[in-house]
Amino acid sequence: MSHLHLAILLGMTVAIGPLALDAYLPAFPDIADSLGIDHGHVGLTLSAYVTTLGLAQLVGGPLSDRYGRKPVLVGGLLIFAAGAMLVSLGETLSELMVWRVVQGVGGAFCAVSVPAIVRDEVSGQDAARLFGLIGLIMFIAPAAAPSLGSLMLALGEWQWIFLMLAGYAVFLVLILNLALFPKLQPRPRTATPVRTLVTNYLLVMKHRTTMRFIGIQVLCFSTMLLFITHSSFIYQQWYGLSNGTFAVLFAANIAFMAGLNLVNRPLLRKFASVQLVRAQVIAQWLALIVLTTTVFSEGSLWLVASCIIVAIGCQGGIVPNNMANAMEFFPQLSGTAAALLGASQFTIAGAISTLSSVSGDPTLPTIVMSMLACSTGAVLLALGAPRAVAEERAAGL
Repeated sequence: MSHLHLAILLGMTVAIGPLALDAYLPAFPDIADSLGIDHGHVGLTLSAYVTTLGLAQLVGGPLSDRYGRKPVLVGGLLIFAAGAMLVSLGETLSELMVWRVVQGVGGAFCAVSVPAIVRDEVSGQDAARLFGLIGLIMFIAPAAAPSLGSLMLALGEWQWIFLMLAGYAVFLVLILNLALFPKLQPRPRTATPVRTLVTNYLLVMKHRTTMRFIGIQVLCFSTMLLFITHSSFIYQQWYGLSNGTFAVLFAANIAFMAGLNLVNRPLLRKFASVQLVRAQVIAQWLALIVLTTTVFSEGSLWLVASCIIVAIGCQGGIVPNNMANAMEFFPQLSGTAAALLGASQFTIAGAISTLSSVSGDPTLPTIVMSMLACSTGAVLLALGAPRAVAEERAAGL
């Protein structure tokens, strides 16, 4: 299978995550009014989804190594579709959170399968390029998601957004069975004891370089999730922007991500992916310093938006390079390594997001300070990363 063919199918699959996160952001005010709750409490449904998306990967990853990618991925899509349909029927905040948890389980099984499939097919710089190509394709989803959500709101109620998500998951089941699974390289199945599935996590956790890259991923994703959780509050409540303007500004983040992703691919021919991670993490940190300074000096909306676009857009280069580095050392345990990466990323980021939602009424200064704190930790980890992961692996370190 060509890399482009593989990237398109996997990009469509992994896009289900950002769609489930971003498509209903414009509907936050409508959901709050429908359920009779505060606007900020709707963010708890996002945190419930993200936290589950992380924890359930700890189950999905080993299952994927043990039973194969297809049953775990297809099962995840069906669970996701069922959860989305049940969310559309929810009438209280508690019901929405429960069904978002179910949806998160399905999303986790999908999320953990994609990097495992990539590592089954390629490794090293090739993996970074393929992750980059997948990311470039999947950027369509978060860019279009708020606009799709706004369209569903224009056509009907907020429930239509989740019915759309359910339909997309069912569509993926059909297309993957026709175009992806028959063309993947066969993987030998091993009768791995359940105890070994658990202890395999210890092998990954003991690898200091892998855990460094997982830490970078966690902190950079936390920075982005803090913005996503509060993006509606920042733009629609703090600055009073309309749904349409909010969707445009949100899409600008994704456009910058895609642009940086395009630039990153040729850079991989000249620089090690570790060097690119370090540079892009520092660039994100500098953008957040400017953002924080602008907010505290009460600068203009457009300068604030520009800083956010650069900071969040840096994820377009950070994610593919960092994922390839984190997965490099475990070719036979790619599902387990992907699960630990995803679980750490979504669980910790989800906890940080939840804390920011329940620790009092959010303000723009507290939000940007939290984002800067996460980014600072990522910079410290990136500065200590090895110069070339491939050389370290070859040396058996």
